[in-house]
Amino acid sequence: MGAASASAFGAMGAREIRAGLAAKDFSAREVAEGSLARIDAANKDLNAFLETTGQLALDAAARIDAAVAAGTLDELGPLAGVPVAFKDNMNLAGTHTTCSSKMLENYVSPFTATCVERTIAAGGIPLGKLNMDEFAFGSSTETSAFGPTRNPWDVTCVPGGSSGGSAAAVAAGLATVTLGSDTGGSIRQPGSFCGTVAVKPTYGVVSRYGVVAFGSSLDQVGPFARSVEDAALAMNAIAGRDVLDCTSQDVGTDFTANLAEGVRGMRIGVVPAFMEAKGLTPEVKAKVEEAAEHLRALGAELVEVELPNAQAAMSAYYVLGPCEAFSNLARFDSVRYGYCDPGHTDLNSQYEASRAVGFGPETRRRVMLGSYLLSAGVYDRYYYPAQQVRTLITQDYARAYEQVDCILAPVSPRTSFKFGEVSDPTDMYLSDMFTISINIAGNGGMSLPVGLGADTHLPVGVQLISPAFKDENMFRAAAALETVYGTAPVAPAFADGKAGE
Repeated sequence: MGAASASAFGAMGAREIRAGLAAKDFSAREVAEGSLARIDAANKDLNAFLETTGQLALDAAARIDAAVAAGTLDELGPLAGVPVAFKDNMNLAGTHTTCSSKMLENYVSPFTATCVERTIAAGGIPLGKLNMDEFAFGSSTETSAFGPTRNPWDVTCVPGGSSGGSAAAVAAGLATVTLGSDTGGSIRQPGSFCGTVAVKPTYGVVSRYGVVAFGSSLDQVGPFARSVEDAALAMNAIAGRDVLDCTSQDVGTDFTANLAEGVRGMRIGVVPAFMEAKGLTPEVKAKVEEAAEHLRALGAELVEVELPNAQAAMSAYYVLGPCEAFSNLARFDSVRYGYCDPGHTDLNSQYEASRAVGFGPETRRRVMLGSYLLSAGVYDRYYYPAQQVRTLITQDYARAYEQVDCILAPVSPRTSFKFGEVSDPTDMYLSDMFTISINIAGNGGMSLPVGLGADTHLPVGVQLISPAFKDENMFRAAAALETVYGTAPVAPAFADGKAGE
């Protein structure tokens, strides 16, 4: 290894990596090899990576080093030399895309998702695929068929979910930027639990082509990083219209453009009902209130806003989500692809047995719920009202944004919990009580780490929520808060130079 060690690469941001490459302090190959070494040393403790892509990483590094030698580094994308990794519901040609399910354990992607392709095209060094809750059904990454991921801040605790592997990899310094997907909070909640910046853009800002669907009207891809700037650079790489996804939009936004503007003159909304919600722990409430006062001190005006139908978001989500999941998972039938249970002489028994074994308990629960909710006589009682509630929630946010530029709220009602501590599915669903309404309405939302809770001494994140297609508002507010709290550190147990040395 050259002037920088593997542990040093783990703590660097995109700007530092690019500067080091330009100064020839180290090579992109050293970044790739150092990152892979850290993963090899640390992943046994975390189980964040399901698969590493060493050859792809070295190939990408060779292209970057060739550009450095030719003096064309500036022509590469915003993630040149940055170690990146992807949630395992994102296709990358030649790699397994398992969705952390036995159903897809042996599935190898024949194509690459647009968000993955754009990340690599922007200069990212692809390190591999990351653990998740099975088919993104969960809030703790405990439902993975390949074992849970552990939280780098306390390996006895969950990293959140469903993008737990993506959050843990960044928090442990195993990657600088990772991609996750968010259907009801699955980027923001693990970002809060693991102390990383975690962005769920407005629905349609990032293409979903090649991402295995959970709820097609709710899913959105977004980045994890340890700084607002790195998250903004990742958004610059992956955002934009894609002809392969009819829901994607060409927003034409430079997400780094207003990071230095501060919040003076901004109106930041606070939702009193969120702050008094049952289950919100005192340490999380205190951190959100602290962040609000910092925003006020930085020049923002705090405005109370009402979201009267937000309390119904959970009910609407657990109708809409399972219905869409039931439809999307119908393709995993053991005939076209997926796990095939042996020894059956007729198609019906093979189909039933394969799905019963290939799907885990939470996946089966959601498939059965979706099947019931879409059945005759039930559809009109639940699905239509849920869509009506969706409209009301969207209208609530639209009215709120007539008064404010951005909303500040909790991400999760609590910090990370111990493995097995939350065993009741309904209690687990409450982890997303503050995040789900944003997916219902389609607005942008992000989690920003604001230090450790006073009681648990585990990371706490605050949520910044922006109007649809004005994600630059939440980036601006987050960057201002980051001047107070600093960029997110690598979790202490993985920042001591031992991992990957």
